[in-house]
Amino acid sequence: MMKYRPYADTGKEVSEVGFGAWQLGNAVDWTAMSDDNAISLVHHAIDDGCNYFDTAPGYGRGNSETLLGRALAGRRHDVVINTKCGHHADGTTDFSPERIRESVESSLRRLQTDYLDSVLLHNPSFDMLNGGSPQFEVLARLREEGKILAYGASVDSSREMFEVVRTSGSTVMEVLFNIFHQETRLAFDEAHAKGIALVVKVPLDSGWLSGKYHRKSEFSGIRSRWPKDVIERRAALVEELARLLQGQASVLEAALSFILAQEAVTTVIPGCKSIQQWDTNRAAAYHGLSPAMVEQIQAFWEERLAKDPLPW
Repeated sequence: MMKYRPYADTGKEVSEVGFGAWQLGNAVDWTAMSDDNAISLVHHAIDDGCNYFDTAPGYGRGNSETLLGRALAGRRHDVVINTKCGHHADGTTDFSPERIRESVESSLRRLQTDYLDSVLLHNPSFDMLNGGSPQFEVLARLREEGKILAYGASVDSSREMFEVVRTSGSTVMEVLFNIFHQETRLAFDEAHAKGIALVVKVPLDSGWLSGKYHRKSEFSGIRSRWPKDVIERRAALVEELARLLQGQASVLEAALSFILAQEAVTTVIPGCKSIQQWDTNRAAAYHGLSPAMVEQIQAFWEERLAKDPLPW
């Protein structure tokens, strides 16, 4: 059964397993998905207890938001929608306050709603993460106007997290965190103490922690960024992780259960391209890990990756 955790100061609770909608109807970065299949997938996730949906204007040049808007029609108040700003549906990147406001207004139209539960700066430069930045000022005004309920940033490092936690009024952060990328955990306790909701992105290391890739795997699209030496190293780490687990869990089960074992985490948002993939991820997340195994996985990262991190 799906479990839920409080979502910052919104008064809402969100499913521990959320829906990462980067792939939804996104023929720009991924294999094309029909509109009907995309909408059916969203409906299936809701029926399975999911109420948290993460999207962005740049996903499929706005098509992810558009399809979510269609799928959530009549069910808007049953779900929590998080979107982002800075990378626009026209393919441009612009974090100016004027474009942020324009982005939020466009997201509202595509998502067919009069408010957004949260809006995040989408991996901005470090100088924008200070709470006194014009970017956070416009988000605060949008919150005052009732167009958004919460705001924050999507970031990849503890340095960025600490800046947001210590200087801004953010109550939501999306963070890169998985078994192979644990550096952000250094800021988890401080964020949690401030009541900031932590949304974990890239939980499966772009598929490597699903257990389906190996040394001879070939990649196209966005995953073609990995050179041969990186593929070899990731494959070796997956094999080492599997040995560490000693049959207690599959790599996929360990990947998602490890994230939900972190008290500071609010929800994890694995992407999915099919109902079968949703079902597999949802079941894996609730496999559970012993406290001892969680500690061993943390030690695995400290020993093998802390001083020599993998490129994303």
